[in-house]
Amino acid sequence: MAERTAQSWTTVPHFFVVREIEAAALVNARAEQAPAITHTDILIALVARTLARHPRLNANWTAEGIRLNPSVDIALAVAVPDGVIAPVIRGAHRIALGEIAARRRDLAERARTGKLHPADLADGTFTVSNLRMYGVNSFSAIITPPQAAILAIGAIEDRVVAVGGLPAVRPMITLTLSSDHRVVDGATAAVFLRDLADAIRQPAQLLSPGILSNSLK
Repeated sequence: MAERTAQSWTTVPHFFVVREIEAAALVNARAEQAPAITHTDILIALVARTLARHPRLNANWTAEGIRLNPSVDIALAVAVPDGVIAPVIRGAHRIALGEIAARRRDLAERARTGKLHPADLADGTFTVSNLRMYGVNSFSAIITPPQAAILAIGAIEDRVVAVGGLPAVRPMITLTLSSDHRVVDGATAAVFLRDLADAIRQPAQLLSPGILSNSLK
């Protein structure tokens, strides 16, 4: 892990795009779900469905150039005693929220008990790193090569923001997208984060039963 992160930081041209988003609809969507479904599960679903419309963020950098991946396979960073590993939820853009939650729980439990298989860790196309549960406001994450990007998720917390020109308290969440500039440019990263912000503000549109994202182009 130390070798891979050092190699990534010194060889991959990182750049960062940050977005602060009102999370009231996300909080309400979580309250409407079964207790076993978490904010993380909902965010993974929204990220995966948004990635399906932004193939450059779901791509790899290879010796031959940019490779677009046919499936959105989300690697979820999980803390273990000796560091962090990232088991993969495959086809996350195609499966229902409940299935994402079930796979996330299974992978996280097996990660913590040392029961993951090598295949569980292979071939992720995009990584989500969530430190929300530790109270971290925001952070920047290092890309996992050959992936083109990683999303860092901060805590949901009440903040004073301007609403209609007046101060108001709203639940807010900060997302930081780290991208490989060989694959993604600033405008592409910004549009992806804009669309993800829209999804977080209106999660029901992508989480309704039977509504899955279009196939990758």
